[in-house]
Amino acid sequence: MDKRTADLILFNANVLTMEKSAPHAEMVAVGDERILSVGDNEDRDAFEGNQTRLIDCSGKTVIPGFHDAHLHIFSIISSLLSIDCSPASVSSIVDIQRKIAEKAFQTPTGTWIKGSEYNKFYLEEQRHPTRWDLDKAAPAHPVKLAHRTRYACVLNSQGLALAGITAETPDPPGGLIERELETGEPTGLLFGMNAYLSKNVVPPPSEEDLDEGTQQANQLFLAAGITSLQDATVHNEPAQWEHLRRIKAGGTLQPRVTMMFSARSLKQFQNLQGSSDENLRLGAMKIVIDEISGSLNPPQAKLNEMVLSAHRAGFQVAIHAIEDTTVEAAITSLEYALQELPKDDHRHRIEHCSECPPHLLERIKRSGAMVVTQPAFIYYNGERYVSEVDPGKLPWLYRTGAFCNNGIRVAASSDAPVIPLNPLFGIYAAVTRTAESGHVLPPEETITPEDALWMYTMGGAYASFEDDIKGSIAVGKLADLVVLSADPTGVPAEEIKDIAVEKTIIGGKVVWEKG
Repeated sequence: MDKRTADLILFNANVLTMEKSAPHAEMVAVGDERILSVGDNEDRDAFEGNQTRLIDCSGKTVIPGFHDAHLHIFSIISSLLSIDCSPASVSSIVDIQRKIAEKAFQTPTGTWIKGSEYNKFYLEEQRHPTRWDLDKAAPAHPVKLAHRTRYACVLNSQGLALAGITAETPDPPGGLIERELETGEPTGLLFGMNAYLSKNVVPPPSEEDLDEGTQQANQLFLAAGITSLQDATVHNEPAQWEHLRRIKAGGTLQPRVTMMFSARSLKQFQNLQGSSDENLRLGAMKIVIDEISGSLNPPQAKLNEMVLSAHRAGFQVAIHAIEDTTVEAAITSLEYALQELPKDDHRHRIEHCSECPPHLLERIKRSGAMVVTQPAFIYYNGERYVSEVDPGKLPWLYRTGAFCNNGIRVAASSDAPVIPLNPLFGIYAAVTRTAESGHVLPPEETITPEDALWMYTMGGAYASFEDDIKGSIAVGKLADLVVLSADPTGVPAEEIKDIAVEKTIIGGKVVWEKG
């Protein structure tokens, strides 16, 4: 086939290119996985051949493929292989018990039962389940129930015994074992221990189950129009890299993947810096900062050295920071590293940046860091924020407007499986600041649909140093595209969340179609 002949042409389209110099077009021609031409319908003839597939978009909108800059692939797969205890599936602890009991009836005695995605805010009892709640549902099985954030989980009595957790067990570093006040007995609720349990106590899924879960996850990504994603799991090690290489090579996971990695594996990943390609890329070193009993974990001095080590090794860092105190600690560590070793275009990242008071905005901008945040948290968690967050801090939540107005680069993401994948709900939330309940959070942080769409396309590509090959529709870039039923920048804001993905295209191939 001639180099100028397209494999695929989309025409009669409303093309939103995300290119400032030419933001709109009618036609996109694709060949050899790349974009050959972007222009008017009349330009189509120069690229059409006998073997060219033609798609008449009939005025529908074509955008760059969505890029989810922060999610957790293996947790998504795990959730698909677990009992669904999400707010859409259960409304009470009694519902959770019923689902676990049904699974226990089908499961050999002594075999682990796993559930996930519960959220106490949406349970009638307004509390976490306990070991005793789970014991009633499955007295002859060990049970692990993961909170939707993965920061908390609940074990039943058999699960606690297999984990060796008793009243005498001390809280692990960075973790917390909830206990009864009178007896000191563990209630089953554990914080910051999910990764340890998954690695050392709860058996991993079989290869067959992993493949099945991966195929299910793949379809979820494609149905959401996600053509690139970044796995932000803090415990990723070479084993996870090798597993991703296997499933990418096997074709069961089609979106392009960037994998972050654990700080403890920095030296090992230094040896892998040259092994990335357009389908699987090694990304940032991930660090989590949290507050346990009022103290920073890790302490500021240790955090500074962790960031500097990755910075010296030539890696980007991605620092999980939610509370305003942890956001400030993240900025301080970046300032420290950049003072020790100045570097332009480092693209170090603050993940979530959930609470950002005004005095930190200028420091973020001055550091050159970018923010990777989750606008759809406003939609899915907004009512909880109104109920639980200090009213004085509500204006600081997920400040996409302030970030944009202060010249801070932003990429958007879902943090799935914490919330569903759909980027259009994130765009809607960023534009309206409206929760699922209809409650509007401080509206001064609203942004334009154009800025929100940038965060889910070019923003993600910029965050992974891939803006030269993806994120916009331009000649020479990867032909990763999505066809939408309507234009997110052209419909009334309240209709954005109702827009449907019609087609998902990766490397010029239609990999998913609605219906």
